[in-house]
Amino acid sequence: MHDDRRIVEDRLRRVLEERVKPCVHTSARPLTVERWEAPGEPVPVAEGLSAPYAPSAAGEEWGPAWGTTWFRVTGQVPHDWAGRTVEAVLDLGFDRDMPGFQCEGLVYRPDGEAVKGLHPRNSWVRIAGPATGGEHVELYVEAASNPIVNVPQTPTYEGDRLTASSRPLYRLARMDLTVFQAEVWELVQDLEVAGSLMEELPLEDARRWELLRAVERTLDALDLHDVPGTAVRARERLAPALSSPARASAHRLSAVGHAHIDSAWLWPLRETVRKVARTASNMVALMDDHPDFLFAMSQAQQLAWIKEHRPEVYARVKKKVADGQFVPVGGMWVESDTNMVGGEAMARQFLYGKKFFLDEFGIETREVWLPDSFGYTAAMPQLVKLSGSKWFLTQKISWSQTNPFPHHTFWWEGIDGTRVFTHFPPVDTYNSRLSGREMAHAARNFREKGAASRSLVPFGYGDGGGGSTREMLARAARLRDLDGSPRVTLEKPSAFFEKAHEEYPDAPVWTGELYLELHRGTYTSQARTKQGNRQSESLLREAELWAATAAVRTDGYAYPYEALEQLWKTVLLHQFHDILPGSSIAWVHREARETYARVRTGLERIIDGAQHALAGRGEGEGTGAVVFNGAPHARDGVPAGGAVLAPDRTGDPVTAGERPRGGWTLDNGLLRVEVDGRGLVVSAYDREAEREAVAPGHAANLLQVHPDFPNHWDAWDIDSFYRNTVTDLTHADELTLAEADAQSATVRVVRSFGASSVVQTLTLRAGSKVLLVDTEVDWHESERLLKAAFPLDVKADRSAAETQFGHVFRPTHTNTSWETAKFEICAHRWLQVEEPGWGAALVNDSTYGHDVTRDIREDGGQTTTVRLSLLRAPRYPDPETDQGVHRMRYGLAPGASIGDAVREGHRINLPERTVRGGASSVAPLVTVDSDQVVAEAVKLAEDRSGDVVVRLYESHGGRGTAVLTPGFPVTSVTETDLLERPLPDGHHTWREDGSVRVTLRPFQILTLRLGRSSEG
Repeated sequence: MHDDRRIVEDRLRRVLEERVKPCVHTSARPLTVERWEAPGEPVPVAEGLSAPYAPSAAGEEWGPAWGTTWFRVTGQVPHDWAGRTVEAVLDLGFDRDMPGFQCEGLVYRPDGEAVKGLHPRNSWVRIAGPATGGEHVELYVEAASNPIVNVPQTPTYEGDRLTASSRPLYRLARMDLTVFQAEVWELVQDLEVAGSLMEELPLEDARRWELLRAVERTLDALDLHDVPGTAVRARERLAPALSSPARASAHRLSAVGHAHIDSAWLWPLRETVRKVARTASNMVALMDDHPDFLFAMSQAQQLAWIKEHRPEVYARVKKKVADGQFVPVGGMWVESDTNMVGGEAMARQFLYGKKFFLDEFGIETREVWLPDSFGYTAAMPQLVKLSGSKWFLTQKISWSQTNPFPHHTFWWEGIDGTRVFTHFPPVDTYNSRLSGREMAHAARNFREKGAASRSLVPFGYGDGGGGSTREMLARAARLRDLDGSPRVTLEKPSAFFEKAHEEYPDAPVWTGELYLELHRGTYTSQARTKQGNRQSESLLREAELWAATAAVRTDGYAYPYEALEQLWKTVLLHQFHDILPGSSIAWVHREARETYARVRTGLERIIDGAQHALAGRGEGEGTGAVVFNGAPHARDGVPAGGAVLAPDRTGDPVTAGERPRGGWTLDNGLLRVEVDGRGLVVSAYDREAEREAVAPGHAANLLQVHPDFPNHWDAWDIDSFYRNTVTDLTHADELTLAEADAQSATVRVVRSFGASSVVQTLTLRAGSKVLLVDTEVDWHESERLLKAAFPLDVKADRSAAETQFGHVFRPTHTNTSWETAKFEICAHRWLQVEEPGWGAALVNDSTYGHDVTRDIREDGGQTTTVRLSLLRAPRYPDPETDQGVHRMRYGLAPGASIGDAVREGHRINLPERTVRGGASSVAPLVTVDSDQVVAEAVKLAEDRSGDVVVRLYESHGGRGTAVLTPGFPVTSVTETDLLERPLPDGHHTWREDGSVRVTLRPFQILTLRLGRSSEG
């Protein structure tokens, strides 16, 4: 019997591929083909339509990498095709196995209206149904010759137009007018559903054998020499087997059309603009033919691109949104990374994303849709709730290599205690084809069996593959109520979540981050992109702070609403989960570097203008040095968010003395640092605590080089075996005392290794308990990882790493596979370890990747080693990743509590600024009387009312109380959500003097809107 099964299955596959599918389009008549090569970058549609076309034909080569070729195809429907359904088949030379990663096309009518996209699994265009005969056919195809670079572990220079080859990449395969055989097409769908379901059912299930015999009878009824003529008869043989209803216990699948399109990845941003237009065109066309079809699209940025670049497509999208078929989801500007994005930037992802959906469509999205990001911050549940959303969806955690996640439907609890109802589709893909295999896997895989019965399945080809297809909808219709299959229902994600929540309100709880046990290299790859992001976030904070202060305090200064919004959206776009993580082609990161430079220029201009407006107030010639402090904590006599004229610097003078055996001792009365003859830190003594930070027999700021050749996904992954081999950089080419005065002392160390070199300056400043390390690396390694190690004399059972609006604790031990899998972790501005009574922190200005290990020494003490991951050198997808010069800063803070780490982390990222002016001081726009409660953002309200918005958070992980005092008359105080809309039951007390007393739970985010009178 089993041999009989294999025979039928093999027979079915061959008959389908070689006889039935080729008969879906028959009576082919070649179309007349002409072509025009667009010079350089893509041209406007009107230019492409009016271009001078030259004769071409199927079989010709076309398309250098990243080029655009316009094709004009013309013809006439034969008169004897009257009454038939006619379609053009336009095959650009597709590789059928790689939708979304090769050439693509968008079809236009002569008037410039977009018809639909062309993709490997979707190359037809309906001409007439039915035809009258004699119709003139004229279509234009804007064809993109995107190179195939989706070959992991294979370095390629095709990933940048500056280095790509000019040879043609594709060959036109077919440009025909055909008769569409509807019954043959229906037979294909019948056989594929029955066959795939048959193969997935257990051998002992009688339903499997019922389907097998029905398929066998169907194939017997089919004349392979006259498939169109016998398709109806064959379908009749299969119909009874496809009409048997599903079992009462069948799993329920909510299916929604989807096309996950990376905003950049193996293509540049400009190509994504065209990808989303092609896919959206496909989807609205499919909706015209299938009124029950629903398509979910996230990423407000992508819809904004369609609006800007393809207004005719956007008009159709907007109509389908109003009809309820085209469903905006997600509520974020892009599907961003969530590991490295700063707290305020995460808030703005929701602000600008949800605002777009509200302004454009009047829709409040409720589900946060992040199927593909590389792990999820424990701060997310609170941000979801404060954005006005209710649910969270991802699929990516199913990629974890070590520990299968124990739930598919659960409550996710964040660092502040907020919970959000969460779902992981058990189908384990966000690009389902609705195949029988996938449906069976979803039902088998669902971990909440017995307690819940529903899951969601997003279906459609992503990344420019064209989205959902009519074939997928045919499968959905057949699987709506079919014995042996889960029940499949087309419905919106919100409908699924409502039903799933109602069915399973007491779902289990998962507390903390959703750590992806894969793609850990993304915390480090493409260091310049990460540095650009961090610097942009810091500059945006300052630009808003000083612009708001100037707008409130000075006459004639206009708050730059438009400029700030545009700059924010640019930074948010580059936080997409293949840009910021460093996993895109060279073109993307080259453009990112150029964009970050423009962002920096724009923000510096805003900051400079605002500060000069503020510093110019008061008496005098305007030549005094006014020092501005943009950090949320006071320092060196300058209040947080304010400025003073020539502040008094406190602290004992710094001394520098030569050590007997080489190196120097730096001392400022708070911290004594010893740098030995190798240029390594062998002592960092906390004078107040009388405690040594560096573990005995070890050296800190030790640069280490590891081989870095992961098994898969070069730019994405770091595999644990990299630790098996290490080279310590202990030889110094140069070691000098570069600077020494009462205010600071600096030791300069130069090293060389491999083809690279590094220059470090170690600086101790008066009044500071932080040893600052400025590092300049001229990096020319390949497949290597550079780390900076700090072995600390601390018995730490866990580390604390800054995340958005707080921090997360992670064990330093490896008791279980869950802890072992976290051998590389993400931290923002700081990472701290401590034992009761004393700790130490590492702060940084642009580094995210870290690892923390512990060892027991012979003296019985424990060494906790904290390392920063500085640079990698993967070769795919960018073979020149991070080659060249890098500058970064980090610092060791002995004796640092978590509160100290918070303060020093902000300081290293927000240095003081000095402006010449006549003002003796600039009072802060708002002050907070507790370092525990941090003002993360100070800005003017989005509605341009002139109200001041302040975003606070509790930073230590405990209950916090503070008084916020505005530096201007306040007419009202309102607690708001992230979109600056009032929230009920505000937790603040507004006093008569205008101050506000707030009490926050651990890590709570609080947004306050401070009303101002129109005269204010």
